[in-house]
Amino acid sequence: MTASDESERQDLPARQPSEAERRKARAALKLRENLARRKQQARARRAGEEDVTEGLPAAGAHKTED
Repeated sequence: MTASDESERQDLPARQPSEAERRKARAALKLRENLARRKQQARARRAGEEDVTEGLPAAGAHKTED
């Protein structure tokens, strides 16, 4: 590879990712986030701490009005 080859590559515009590539990247990000969350939950369980949930409350944690 010569110096002119490198300068020609730098002049080319960046290729836009296809919809399939964007979907794959989003899925990979979600999988990494899920893995991190599950690892954190496992660490909390080993330490004897309660799980901090987002969204719907854990089963049995809500009060019912009689």
